[in-house]
Amino acid sequence: DPELFFPIGNTGPAILQIEEAKQVCRRCDVREQCLAWALEAGQDHGVWGGLGEDERRALKRRNSRSRVRSLA
Repeated sequence: DPELFFPIGNTGPAILQIEEAKQVCRRCDVREQCLAWALEAGQDHGVWGGLGEDERRALKRRNSRSRVRSLA
């Protein structure tokens, strides 16, 4: 069910839905490619590659900081 990967919000009942989606991702053979695509495409909503919205935002921030440090 594709709806599983797009919960409404990230608190309350959505937390369980996010965890269920992540469980599906853990068994997926294309998890890394899915995450890479979501990051490149700027997907802000849903669970992609086993990461929720907040986790992807944090990963983007860490990657940006690393890039800036490597340029300095």
